[in-house]
Amino acid sequence: MKILLRALLGLAVLAMLAAAWLWQTNFNDGVDIDGPAAAAAARLSPPEQRARGAYLAQVGNCLACHTARGGAPGAGGQAIATGFGTAFSSNLTPDPAHGIGQWSAAAFWRALHHGRSQDGRLLVPAFPYTHTTLLTRADSDALWAYFGSLPPSSTPTPAHELRWPYGTQAALAVWRALYFRAGSYTPEPAHDARWNQGAYLVRGVAHCSACHATRDALGGADWRDLHGGRMAAQGWYAPSLHDPRQAGLADWSVAEVARLLQTGVAERGRASGPMAEVVFHGTQHLSDSDAAAMAVYLRALPQAAPAPPPAAAPRSRLAAAGAKLYEQHCAQCHGEQGQGQGQAYPPLAGNRAVTLESVDNLLQVVLYGGFNAATAGYPRPFGMPPFLLTLSDQELAATLSHIRTAWGNRASEVSAAQVHALRSRTATAALR
Repeated sequence: MKILLRALLGLAVLAMLAAAWLWQTNFNDGVDIDGPAAAAAARLSPPEQRARGAYLAQVGNCLACHTARGGAPGAGGQAIATGFGTAFSSNLTPDPAHGIGQWSAAAFWRALHHGRSQDGRLLVPAFPYTHTTLLTRADSDALWAYFGSLPPSSTPTPAHELRWPYGTQAALAVWRALYFRAGSYTPEPAHDARWNQGAYLVRGVAHCSACHATRDALGGADWRDLHGGRMAAQGWYAPSLHDPRQAGLADWSVAEVARLLQTGVAERGRASGPMAEVVFHGTQHLSDSDAAAMAVYLRALPQAAPAPPPAAAPRSRLAAAGAKLYEQHCAQCHGEQGQGQGQAYPPLAGNRAVTLESVDNLLQVVLYGGFNAATAGYPRPFGMPPFLLTLSDQELAATLSHIRTAWGNRASEVSAAQVHALRSRTATAALR
């Protein structure tokens, strides 16, 4: 009996210590929330501060997530698919009942820096406080001033539809204890000012690793990691920026990388899928100096040693059948030898997006169409029609197997089962 009591006492002590640790980690942020009246100062903020906030909101792609289709800008309600259910973005307009009209600059800073709402609730990490924690207080205040200048909207935020227990405060506290520490960006003395500005933008403002980090089963990651991974519930793969076979940029020039960020099109690549949306809503608005800074940082990322190319495999009957389908449906734009046509239609020979180990992106483009971002620097991009209703699973598998193994490309073939699986996943996601 004494042994049992001691064991129970020990467990109770451990539970108390764990609870204290979670409280200290999640709720003891030391931020003094100003009175609600301070929120009115947003409308009196200097124009330069609001302009800085507008710029940060554009580059950080804030309104793309915080504006539902057909809704008022910044009024929230946009559904965000995650691996744990659907989250809904909040209302950032200065409406006093449903927006941030009663929030002070300090309350807004706490949300960005600590991931906690004005009422103290822990926010779900679909809101990237794992990245906005790096923003300076001045930039946080600039964003607060900008959102305070938007027309107020009384749009209520729908309740999250996350599977239990992922949306509970207890589960969020544990997740944060594992994967989040409030911090700020500290310039690294080993690098120059431009590299550090690029790091601040990539890690914080643009939150690139929200897509490009390799996440574990709980959706956690090293938030400096850009090694790539499947984007939960979206059917796309964010390629590694550390791997020259995927999306590594070390051998690109600064000008090339900056052009890709600002226009969506460069000599050796173009943005498509979710990245095209990021360019359209966000990075096309980068100043030249900030685009160059991001390029400097991305080019300097450590690169994996290039693996020797696999030996060329004999052409299969599937790929041979795909050659005829390619000639019928693809060669007119992409060329008989996959050489492409200038900036209009990208080459398929030697294209990293074509030979990527994950075929998700390639399947998405062929099934649902390929569309680049329409930007100020490239306002009329060419697009590719969807083949969802034109080609069967077997025909798509054959066509892509041909493309991935022709003209010097040495990638694995695509099976009809892979095509069918992605069709099913995306169809299910569209019905949510």
